[in-house]
Amino acid sequence: MAQQVYTLLVQVGRTKEDGLPKGATGAALLCYASGIDEEEAVRETVAILKQADLAPLEVTGYGTVAEREAEGHEIGAEDRDLMQRALDENSVIIAQMDPLFDRPDKQK
Repeated sequence: MAQQVYTLLVQVGRTKEDGLPKGATGAALLCYASGIDEEEAVRETVAILKQADLAPLEVTGYGTVAEREAEGHEIGAEDRDLMQRALDENSVIIAQMDPLFDRPDKQK
């Protein structure tokens, strides 16, 4: 079976050496990961993030390019280039990383 690229949204928690900004409670990472199936892409992504001293908590899969387009998602040229790179390199590409912070109105 051929490799495909899957879009994954990964929520990570804090670790001592994660490099996230002070005060962040974690981060949301948009990843493009190659794999024979989505399960393999998720396993590889989690393993790589752990090697990078990140603490994956939850992974949400959004499928392949074709599956996303069938659902009406618009995918720009930059994202397509990153997806192609993930496929060419059989790798995981972190396309976006947004630190997460507790909202002040939710703090006790």
